[in-house]
Amino acid sequence: QAIVCIGESLDAAATARVLSGRHPGFVFHTAGIHPHDAADFSAGRDIPLLREHAGSGAVAVGECGLDYHYDNSPREAQRAAFSAQLELAAETRLPVVVHTRDAEGDTLALVREAASAGVRGVLHCYTGSHALAENALALGWCISFSGIVTFRKWTDDDLLRLVPADRLLVESDAPYLAPVPHRGKRNEPAWVARTVERIAAARGVAAEELGATTAANARRLFALAEASAA
Repeated sequence: QAIVCIGESLDAAATARVLSGRHPGFVFHTAGIHPHDAADFSAGRDIPLLREHAGSGAVAVGECGLDYHYDNSPREAQRAAFSAQLELAAETRLPVVVHTRDAEGDTLALVREAASAGVRGVLHCYTGSHALAENALALGWCISFSGIVTFRKWTDDDLLRLVPADRLLVESDAPYLAPVPHRGKRNEPAWVARTVERIAAARGVAAEELGATTAANARRLFALAEASAA
């Protein structure tokens, strides 16, 4: 299979690009500015650097988005940084990896505007409402679930069943959010198998089938076959 290594800052993207260079065809990287860092975002400085990543093998823009839960950056700055990165995605024809927390209205408004320009992407580590998921799906976007769905506090299996098979992704969010039975440890990408098993059980399908489906979806969304050939 393959690993998509998320670059949620310019430093992280640079590290991820080095890893992808060491493991061509197996590790792929993305590049973006996380909403926590939006206060320091400068479109004039940062968009050209992100554009350079896009021209050097990045398979997506992001992780970017809005986080009104922690509000580590002013909301206006978050919206500006997110909007600029969505515009970059439209320009480069790359998908977007979106972080959204307690910001569903503004997230949907910006995603809907981007989708009208042909931008596609994924709402990552999703724990939001059915309404936002349904609206994103209607725009042609994907939904990704993490190890959170294995936690005891998770109660929304209907959400796991809501997403059509061809729009469903899974992720580790490593080194965070290790799934049960590894919760509390440093997460590892291989443990995403536990998340696959949990979602498969909720959907009433075999884990092997779901794993094959989500892997194919990831390859399609991020154009991994094309990236491997580049």
